[in-house]
Amino acid sequence: MSNFSDSFASSTKQLSTPVAKTKPHALVYHQHQRNDPYYWLRDDTRQNPDVIEHLAAENAYTKALLAPTEKLQQTIYQEIHDRLDPNESYVPYYKSGYWYYSQFDSDKNYLTHIRIDATTLKKSNLPSLDSLNGKIDEKNLVVEKNSSLQTSEFAKFQQTKGHHSKEQKFEVQEFDVQEFEKQESEEKLADSRFIYAALYGKNLSDIQLPYDLLIDENERAKHFDYYNLDTLQISPNQKYLAFSEDTTGRRQYQISLKPVNEQSIFTTSLQHTNGQIIWANNNKTIFFVNNHLETLRAYQVYRGDILFDKFGHIKDFVNVALVYEETDPEFTIYIGKTRSEKFITITADQTNSTEVLLIDANKPESKPEIFITRAPQHRYRVDHIQALFFIQSDNDAPNEKILTVSESQRYNKIAWDEVVPHQTNRFIQAFELFATFWVTHERIDGIEQILIRQFSGEIIDQITFQETAYTTGIAWNAQTHSTKLRYYYSSMTTPDSIYEYDIVDKKSTLLKQDKVLGQFDSQHYHSERIRFKVRDGVEVPASLVWRKDSYQINGQHPMLVYGYGAYGEIIDPCFDVSLLSLLDRGFIYVIIHPRGSKMLGQSWYEQGKLFKKHNTFHDFIDVTQALVATHYADPNRVYAQGGSAGGLLMGAIANMAPHYFHGIIAEMPFVDVLTTMLDETIPLTTLEYDEWGNPNDQSYYQYMLSYSPYDQVKKQNYPHMLVITGLHDSQVQYWEPVKWVAKLRANKTNSNMLLLDIDMTAGHHGKSGRFEYFQEIAKQFAFILHLANQ
Repeated sequence: MSNFSDSFASSTKQLSTPVAKTKPHALVYHQHQRNDPYYWLRDDTRQNPDVIEHLAAENAYTKALLAPTEKLQQTIYQEIHDRLDPNESYVPYYKSGYWYYSQFDSDKNYLTHIRIDATTLKKSNLPSLDSLNGKIDEKNLVVEKNSSLQTSEFAKFQQTKGHHSKEQKFEVQEFDVQEFEKQESEEKLADSRFIYAALYGKNLSDIQLPYDLLIDENERAKHFDYYNLDTLQISPNQKYLAFSEDTTGRRQYQISLKPVNEQSIFTTSLQHTNGQIIWANNNKTIFFVNNHLETLRAYQVYRGDILFDKFGHIKDFVNVALVYEETDPEFTIYIGKTRSEKFITITADQTNSTEVLLIDANKPESKPEIFITRAPQHRYRVDHIQALFFIQSDNDAPNEKILTVSESQRYNKIAWDEVVPHQTNRFIQAFELFATFWVTHERIDGIEQILIRQFSGEIIDQITFQETAYTTGIAWNAQTHSTKLRYYYSSMTTPDSIYEYDIVDKKSTLLKQDKVLGQFDSQHYHSERIRFKVRDGVEVPASLVWRKDSYQINGQHPMLVYGYGAYGEIIDPCFDVSLLSLLDRGFIYVIIHPRGSKMLGQSWYEQGKLFKKHNTFHDFIDVTQALVATHYADPNRVYAQGGSAGGLLMGAIANMAPHYFHGIIAEMPFVDVLTTMLDETIPLTTLEYDEWGNPNDQSYYQYMLSYSPYDQVKKQNYPHMLVITGLHDSQVQYWEPVKWVAKLRANKTNSNMLLLDIDMTAGHHGKSGRFEYFQEIAKQFAFILHLANQ
C-alpha cells in the first residue's frame, strides 16, 4: 500500500505544518499538577487575532493536503446529490381542519412549510386515484383506506377504560363519540388525492390549490452562514404561528410571531432561549425557556402575551413574567404539553433525577404544581388523556415501568395502578396516548418493538418486522381522536419509511418511503446484527452492512466502524443514503453498540459511565479486533469514526490502540475531559457530573485522568487522523480539538497525516443546509477512500 503522506508531497513542498506556540500554564488540583502549554488557544470571544491566525493556518494546511482528493470529493458529492429527491418532503398531517406539509422545493437547502384548508380539497380538480395508476411508485407511496371506528368498537374500548387490574374507580371523562366522528369526517375532506399530489415529486408551484405559506426557511436563511429553525408552533385556534431560529450555531434561539395567513413577522426581543415554545389554550399566551448567558443551561421558564390590534394583527409582546427558575446547576429544564392539551409541563431534568410541574393550559397564570417531588435515582415522565395520568418511571425499575392514576387521585399513591410492569429483558423507551388506545415503544434484548395497548395495559396487537438490524419508533401523530398510529421504520438497507397502522383493520400501510434516485436496489445490500465477546466475557452487539456483489467475508476489504457509547444514546442501524458511496466501493460499514448506550437497557448504560467508562473504549477496540479476526475486514484498512462523546471514544482508541486503525475521523471530539469538567463556566459541565463524574472529587479526578484523550497523548505512532470542529460549537468548545491536534503534532512519532478542519461559521452539528452537509460528508469519505486506495 502506498504511503498516504507520499501522495501529498507535491502539495506540501511550500507549506509548513502549523505549529502552535507554547505558553506555560499550570493546572493544579488535588495536589496534582498538569501542564497545558496550549491553554492560550481558548478564546471565549472567538476574536483573538493570534487564535484566529492559528485556526486559519490549520484550515489552509488541511485544504492543501486534501487537494489531491478534491476531484474525488466532488465525485462523491455528486453521487450523493444525484440520489436525493430534489423535492423531498414530509408526510402531511391533519389538524383541526387543515393539512400541514413541509418540503424541500426544487433542490433548495431548507424546508418550506405550508398548510392547506381541507375544505378546499373536495372542491378541487385533482386527478382521481384511478387516473394516477401507473404514475405512482407504490413501493414508495401507498395511501391508507379511511375507515371509521364503528359503534361496537367504541363500546369495546369504553368497557376497558375505567377498569384496571386493581379494580379501582377512575374519574374518566365521557368519551366524546361525536367529536371523534367529527374529526374522522373532517379527515375525509382531505382525501388521499392530496397526499398523492403533494408527495409525488411535485414542486410547490405545481400544487394547484390555495395554501398558506407558514415559513420559507430558504428566505429566512439567505442572510446567514448558518440557519436552524428549531420550533414551529401553531396556536390552538390555528390562526397564529410562533417559531424559533438559531443563526450562529450556538443553540441560542430567537422567537418570532406571525399570523398564519399573512407574511408580516413580529420579531420579539427573546434572543437567548432554548428554542421551545408552548401555547396556552387562550391563543395569546406562549411559554418559553431562557438559557443562562454564560453556561447556556436552560434554567428559566417565562410566559408572555401577544397583544393584538382590532384587526387581529400582532402589535406587541407584553406581560413577560418568570414562571419557574431552576436553581440547581446540575438540572436543565424543558417544557411541553400533554396529549389532552389540558396541561403545560415543566420538566427539570438531570442524568439520574426528574421533577415534573404542571400548569393548567386554560389558566396560564396559575402556579406550577409539582407532580412528583424530585428524588435521587428517580426519573419519570408524565402525560395525560381522558382524565388519566400516565407515568413512565424508573423507580425500582431500571428498565422502566408505566403507571396510571386518575386526575383527582394523583396525589394518592395508593390509587396508582401499574399497567406495564418492569421486566429485566425489556426496556421501555417511550409511549404515546390516543383517545381510545395507547402505544409503547420497547426493546427486548435490544430489538425494537411497537405494542398497541388498551388503557388497562393489555396488549391489543404488536407490530413486527422481518429484518434483524433496523430501527423503528412512534412518529408524529397530530390527532388523539384517531384509530390510526403513524410510526417510522428504517434499516441499513431500507430507506426511511412512514407507516400508518389501523387498530381496527390491524393493518399497516406504507405512507411514504424516501426515494433513492438512480440505480439503487435494496436487494443488492445485506445487513445483520452480530454479537462479539469482549475481554471481560460480555457480548457486545454490532450492526453490519455491505453490498453483496462488491464485498466478501475474506479479510480483504476496507471497513469503517462507527461508535458513540455515552448518555444512554443509541445509534440505531438506519438508512444513510451517503453510505452507498462507500458500500458500492467495497467497504463494509459497522456500528458498534458499546456499553454506555441503552441498546440493551439501563444496565448496559450503567456499565459504560462514571468509574466504568473504560468499558466503552474496550468494547469498541475488542469488537473491531474480532471483526478483523473473523475476516470481515483487511487488518491494514480499518477506519474509525465518532463525534462529540463519540469523538472522545476516537481520542481514547487513538491513545490505547493506535496500531489497530489505519485512519480515524473525530468530529467535534470531547477530548479535554478533565479541564472541561473542572470548569463550571463551560456549557454542560455541571449537567454532566453524573455521566463522567465530578473531578472535584479526587477519585473521579484520577479515573478521568486515566482516559482523558488530551491528557493521555504520548510519544507513539498515531493513525492518519481528520479532526473536525466548529468555531461556534456550544457543546464541545472549539479549543478542545484545536489543543488536542497541537499536542498530537508535538508528540506523534510517525509521518501519518494529522488534519484539523475548522468550520468558522458553524456549531456542533456543522453546516445547516442539506447539500452543504453532504459536501462535508464527501470530504470525509474522500479522506478514507484515498487512504484505502479505493
